[in-house]
Formats: sequence, C-alpha cells, structure tokens
Amino acid sequence: MTDNILKDRLWKYIDERNEDLIKLCSRLIAIPTENPPGNMEDVTSFICNYLKSKGISYEVLRPKENKPNIVAKYGKEKGTRLLFNGHSDVVPAGDLKKWDFEPFSGEVRDGRILGRGTSDMKGGLACILFAMGLLAEEDVSLNGQLILTIVPDEEISGDMGTKWLVEEGIVDGDYCVVAEPTGYDNCEVGQKGALWLKLTATGVSAHGSLSPYVGKNAIRKMMDFLDEIQKLTEIHGEYEGEVKEVMSESKRVAKECLKAPQVENILDHITVNIGEIHGGTKTNMVADHAEAYVDIRIPIGINSKDILDRVDKIIEDLDGGITYTYSWRSEPNYVLITNPLVKSVEANAKDVLGIDITATYQWASSDARYFRYKGIPTIQYGPANTEGIHSYNETVDIKDLISSAKVYTGMILDLLK
Repeated sequence: MTDNILKDRLWKYIDERNEDLIKLCSRLIAIPTENPPGNMEDVTSFICNYLKSKGISYEVLRPKENKPNIVAKYGKEKGTRLLFNGHSDVVPAGDLKKWDFEPFSGEVRDGRILGRGTSDMKGGLACILFAMGLLAEEDVSLNGQLILTIVPDEEISGDMGTKWLVEEGIVDGDYCVVAEPTGYDNCEVGQKGALWLKLTATGVSAHGSLSPYVGKNAIRKMMDFLDEIQKLTEIHGEYEGEVKEVMSESKRVAKECLKAPQVENILDHITVNIGEIHGGTKTNMVADHAEAYVDIRIPIGINSKDILDRVDKIIEDLDGGITYTYSWRSEPNYVLITNPLVKSVEANAKDVLGIDITATYQWASSDARYFRYKGIPTIQYGPANTEGIHSYNETVDIKDLISSAKVYTGMILDLLK
C-alpha cells in the first residue's frame, strides 16, 4: 500500500469515527484541571486508560509528587523520532457569572464543543491522542517512533513539565509538533522571548508634610525608573531573508487579527507591561519602599542580556536606589520555514482544507521554546477559536478538530513512513 493510499484510508476513518473524537475532547473538558491549583491526577488517569485501551505503551514520570508527566511511544526506536506535545492543565475559569454555559460541561452545541480548555488546549490534545490511537488500532508500521508528551504545568511556566523532560534528556527527537491553538489556517514557527522583573526601590522615610524637601520617596524613584523602562519599546529587531519575510507576514496577521493602531509592532519591537506596583506605608509618610513587577517581551534578533544591560544603565543614570531580580528569562526562538516539518504541515493542510496556511511568529511564548533550545525543529499547530482563550465562553469548532486530526496523521506518515 502506498503512503498516499494509506493516508486517504486513515483520513476516511477519521471522518467515519468523528463522534469518537468529539466524545474524547468532551470528556477531557469535563475533567477540571485549572492551574492553579493544578490537580492533574484525574485527567492523567483518564489519558492513561485511553492509551492502554489502544495498546500504546506509556510511562507516568514525576519530578514532584503532584506533577505527573505522560510519555507515550509508538513505532520503532530506530529511525526518525517525531514528538507531539500537549498540556493537560488549563487557566482558571474565573467569574462563573460571565460564562454563557458551564465551563466544565464539555457540551456539544451548534457544531462546537463548549468549555474551558477547548482551544487551549484540550482540543489539540484530543486530536493528537486520537491520531496516535488510530495508528495503533490500524497497526500502521512506522519507520521511526512517534513520541507523545503530555505535561501538567504549561500554564504556570512548564518547569516541571516540558522543561524538565527536555533538560533531563528524558525525551528527544528530530521534529516536534506542539498542538497549541493557532487556528486551522496558521502554523506558528517562532516566538518572542520574555523577561519578568521584580523591581525594588528604597528610600528614606519622613513626615509626609516635609516632602519633597526631607526624606527620599521610593515611589517617586520607582516612577522615574518606570518612565525610562517604557522607552525600551522603541527597540526593534533588524531582519533579512526568510526571517524578514515571515516577520512581515506575522505583522500583517497581527494587525488584521487584533485591530488596534500600530499593534503589529508587538512582533518586532520590545513590549513592556507594568503589571503590579506596591509601596509606601501611609498617606502622610514618605515612602521608603516600593516594588513593581514588569513583563518585557523580546523579539527575534535581540537577546535578554541586551535588555538587562539597558536596565542596569537606567538604574545607574538614576543614581541607584533600585535593585531587581527576574522570575522568568527566555530567549526568542524560531524554526526555518524550509524545514521538512513546516513543509509537511503546509502540504497536509493544503490536502485536507484546500488552503495555503500562513507561517508566522508568535508575540507570546509556549513550551515550544524548550524544544527549540534543545535544537529540535518545532512548530505549533492546533484547533482554536482564539476569542475565548484565557477569557470567557471558550469553544472549539468540531470541523477544526477533525481537520487537525487529519493533518497530524498525515504529518506522521510523511515524516515516519
């Protein structure tokens, strides 16, 4: 049987068994996995039972007692290794009064599945589980190995999930697909880096009636610093060749999607968000302490050391009085669009959907960075209705689930047959 005939046969099976895929996604949604608090035991048991029912070998690995990672494998150990990655945790549902439906119902309505995590990312997770299960059921022979990693903590940094699996050498591969939400018409091939700073300003307390002549106000010092750090948004990357081409397309998509003046600058410029400010003791006291938390996102072509050097210079120019630590530091990362992995998702999306998908960079970040840091070419591609992600009334279209399962199956055959 030729690969194309096999692919067509498996795609036909996906159409015939689409109710099984819908049910799988719905049942995943119905298991609450809000993170925090991050209880993943019930969903881990459900996924392991699913893998067992398909005859797929797996392990549950725990860097900590309450951090279960699932690693499942199918195929031959020798040959090409294709990783699929997904996370089982979701962001909290938030204010239940703002939902039009119960967020953990998994209800199917009007061609959609409803609930928290449908797009981010239990829809994609269901698709990769279903594709792997289908290959096992049909006893498809692969000239390589399909490796599925399902992690418990992507929504809170991935330290005990993907980062741990990759850095400890537990998983490795030649290609990786992260089933994060992108939408059926977009493949994400790169992302920005990040620097989360905690800033502390110190001053000298005095009676408030004596300010600004007596005492040194830490809040004022922090405000001066924050005024200067905002100027980092003027910094942008410089690009050539393929990266310039993808960046241009990414900016076009961002402008079309987000519909805000100059919003396309989020792709190639530094962005700065002052997320929290705390300080002072009482209204009539000169503040001797202030803290601020700042989220800086770093575009391709610039690294975090460049930004930290500029932060140090700002503090020096303000005569000190401010210190900082960082809780998250990551570098921008990407894969070339000429890579066979990118060509495969493009070709299969064309065959399944009849469209040319775009390849773009992401203005945020995900666990894809850990694979790219390891030197593994990695893309993100997954079903999504982006308006509900990390918000209310999250949904995913059933037709997008079906097409994503087909694209994943086609890619597995392309890269491992």
